[in-house]
Amino acid sequence: MSEFETLLSKLLEMKSDLSRSDIENLIAKKKEKIGAGYLTDQGALFLVASDLGITISEPPKSEISIKDLHAGAKEVTLQTRVLNVSPKKQFSRKDGSQFYLRNMTVYDKDSAVIVKLWDDKANLPEMSNISPGDLIKIIKAYVKSDLNGQLTVNIGSGSSIERTETTSSIPSIDSITKDVSDLKEGDTNVVVSGILDGPVTFSEFTNFKGIPGTAIRLRLKGNNGNSLRAVLWGKNSSEMPKVIPSGTKARLIGVKAKTNQQELEIHGNESTTLEIQSQKQVEPIVVKILSAMKNENKQKMILGVDKQKQLYNIIDIANITETFSEDDIIECMPSKMYGNNLTIDSESFVRKVEDNLPSLSELRTRIVNIKPDNNTYCIEAIILKAPERRNVQTKTGETITLSEMYVEDDTAQIWLKGWRNQARLLDECSIGEIISVTGVTAKPGLEGRTELFLTPYSGIKKKN
Repeated sequence: MSEFETLLSKLLEMKSDLSRSDIENLIAKKKEKIGAGYLTDQGALFLVASDLGITISEPPKSEISIKDLHAGAKEVTLQTRVLNVSPKKQFSRKDGSQFYLRNMTVYDKDSAVIVKLWDDKANLPEMSNISPGDLIKIIKAYVKSDLNGQLTVNIGSGSSIERTETTSSIPSIDSITKDVSDLKEGDTNVVVSGILDGPVTFSEFTNFKGIPGTAIRLRLKGNNGNSLRAVLWGKNSSEMPKVIPSGTKARLIGVKAKTNQQELEIHGNESTTLEIQSQKQVEPIVVKILSAMKNENKQKMILGVDKQKQLYNIIDIANITETFSEDDIIECMPSKMYGNNLTIDSESFVRKVEDNLPSLSELRTRIVNIKPDNNTYCIEAIILKAPERRNVQTKTGETITLSEMYVEDDTAQIWLKGWRNQARLLDECSIGEIISVTGVTAKPGLEGRTELFLTPYSGIKKKN
């Protein structure tokens, strides 16, 4: 029932000697007297009621804004847009019974809020068709505060969600997208875009509670030329396209900005949507092998370079490159490509070819020109301080090995470090030796100085 009909019914109850047609005639006369363009039927109804000595009040609005929510509110109806949706999860109650929960973040013109869908609502078939930017109506929800004091909208057995196709003043996803260079500390529930800068990596780990986790890591470059590190916690590699070329425009929907070790970072979670806005098919690449070694799983790790002097990290999980060695030039069709990180498996095509590709000497960077930008470098240096190995305890209580040595070329000195399995690469090095090091990354170290770190794709060669 519309608000007009509700008010009219209320007036007819209070003025039982008048019929509906009587009220409608009085409304028409009132609008005619006031003049066209000034009164709606509902507005005229308020004036008619006043003339009859009756006060009618506007019914309470069934829809409210997110900024007006408060803990304890019930039967709340919201008109919102979807920012992101998480996968459903199963949990156990103290009594051993199971329940499902799915989180969804929604927003309107002023604010954003997390919506929790419980039990059968987490399994609603229509949830699989809801995408970021969709306009939805949340009906008869209730509002609670979570453990952090943040308000949450809860969808229980008596609540529902409807997709709507009406026009809305709530801004679209495109209109709230900001360039990554405009991100500021404390920004939450934001949408950022930029250019993928460097590799996109996937990792598995165990947190301090002993719970296994996953993360996707990447860097986004903004219009100002600077790039920010992004970590999407809880994201699985199966959710990613097989091809994410470096230099591709990407958008992250539903992230926050926080400062970590004096550097602004982007953090997302399993609800965050990663959009790759210009995908292309995997094409064969031709690279020269700069270094090759086996990891702890006996998989071959190759550092290669193409004609444009772009370095590639290649992991061969099927060992089909077993017969190839350093300085060989290979053409391969990877099964996956995340920036400059390539994966070769049993379905990949690999062959040896002849081509003119850059030599290692053409790739070397003078130490004075190295910047702490997480990029990959190749250097040639003399060892000034023999490697020292020690054990370091992390915040989680894990003890890991660190080996480090001090090196220089004719421009500057720098620390070269290796963690865990990479520490063993430094074991055979001695003071006074000249070494060629390939595939090291430069990062900020102690006291703000730049330091070099070995990667699983790094190689060290001694020079005669």
